[in-house]
Amino acid sequence: MRILVTGGLGYIGAHTVVALIEQNFDVVVVDDLSNTSLSALDGIEKITGVKPDFFEVDLRNQSDVNSFFESQAQIDGVIHFAASKAVGESVTNPFLYYHNNIGGILNLLSGLQKFPNAKFIFSSSCTVYGQADELPITESAPIKPAMSPYGNTKQIGEEILSDMAKADQIQAIALRYFNPIGAHESAEIGELPLGVPQNLVPFITQTAAGLRNQLSVFGADYPTPDGTCIRDYIYVVDLAEAHVVALQRLLSGKNQSNLEIFNLGTGKGSSVLEVINAFEAVSGKKLPYQIVARREGDVTAAYADTQHANQVLGWKAKNDLTHAIATAWKWEQKIRGI
Repeated sequence: MRILVTGGLGYIGAHTVVALIEQNFDVVVVDDLSNTSLSALDGIEKITGVKPDFFEVDLRNQSDVNSFFESQAQIDGVIHFAASKAVGESVTNPFLYYHNNIGGILNLLSGLQKFPNAKFIFSSSCTVYGQADELPITESAPIKPAMSPYGNTKQIGEEILSDMAKADQIQAIALRYFNPIGAHESAEIGELPLGVPQNLVPFITQTAAGLRNQLSVFGADYPTPDGTCIRDYIYVVDLAEAHVVALQRLLSGKNQSNLEIFNLGTGKGSSVLEVINAFEAVSGKKLPYQIVARREGDVTAAYADTQHANQVLGWKAKNDLTHAIATAWKWEQKIRGI
């Protein structure tokens, strides 16, 4: 089975490529290298002993996408990660997000018409729920008006797949993840954002490594126990394995509809300050941080109800916050030579 992974050298993508190879899938990777580097390809090979086929393609360029598909004799499934992914950046640069995230999936689906039976896994997000009325968040929670362009692109992506599924044009699973953190235990791949990190844990590890002067905590006046935002932090390797399980579900015809949706999280929420405290406990380092104003687009709290994923998909997160943060710090130490 040949599986296309778009954004396959990115953070979650690279870990999923490893998980696919470990399950003996033949993997082809497409990435535009806008937020990663070819070192991820080397890391995948070091872990698995396999170097997957790689094509540098910008999904916004339809002719390049078409050329890629013309070069392929077979594609049995697609896992679509390639997208811009930072809430804050999307608020300040919305066009980039619509162009990349919506233009990309449309061009991909257009090129994929060559392989009409290919199964499709969509990298969605808990941001589609906005600030949910009830916690934990189930898959039946209402989709709220997006609080950021990033969140809106995930909603629109799901809507495109939903309409295609209703027209019997695709069989797909949308995976709504919460907050992936950590790195592969080998420290051969991990989160390596280009420029200033947009996510909490790499900003924490870079601050501890001396690359950043201090961490900014966006708001301490939220209606939460310690005043900071609460998120469901899921270990990236657990998350990667969920993609393989979802793909196998589609390939074996076990899906109950043309579009299924699953939340991927641990079911436990942790505040920003709890994550900082967990890092300090793991690393033995005191982290300099300051409380600053809230960041536009952030919700107060979000954590998953995992029953649907546990019982129907047959997947469950195995690792806790401490383990995930320990692997993130191990990765940071390795790449910085600490």
